[in-house]
Amino acid sequence: MSKEEPSKPANINAMPRFDARKASKYFFLGGHTGWLGLKFNDQGDNWVELELPWREDLLGEADREVLASGPIFSLMDMASGMAIWQTKQTFAPVATLDLRVDYQRPARERSAVWGRVECYRTTRSAAFVRGIAHDGDLDDPVAHIAGVFMTIGSDPREGKVHSGPGNGSTDISGDGHAAINEAGTGDE
Repeated sequence: MSKEEPSKPANINAMPRFDARKASKYFFLGGHTGWLGLKFNDQGDNWVELELPWREDLLGEADREVLASGPIFSLMDMASGMAIWQTKQTFAPVATLDLRVDYQRPARERSAVWGRVECYRTTRSAAFVRGIAHDGDLDDPVAHIAGVFMTIGSDPREGKVHSGPGNGSTDISGDGHAAINEAGTGDE
């Protein structure tokens, strides 16, 4: 009779690789994104495209059947976060530090708007995104966006720094705010 080695316990801190397509099934069930009716459209290694369907209650002006700028901003903010998670291959909290939306033109009447955002650079504490909102023609965008997001590497209530997928977490000393206090845009 051969003696079997006991199986090693699974790393409970290991996070599965983030997949925007799968995550959207949960992200869009409720809350603000659910109320807006956001839908997943497509993804790549460092980008995500979401759809904001046209709805009469999302109009900017009563006499024009064009989506308001606020819901488009929300679309681009969510697509930005998902592009960051897609790039980093893990879900971790991020905070919008700056999101600039340059509107080029109104969306076409009664048209959905798609937001395609890529995360083109990450550092230890920040992620940078750019993208476009369009109503079916990538070459004729409704808006361009550029933004920077802070990656939140700790939960000050726990005094832990989360070091990434499958790496568990590491204690930090002091008041538990070290990762947040060190947030910057460089590769410090």
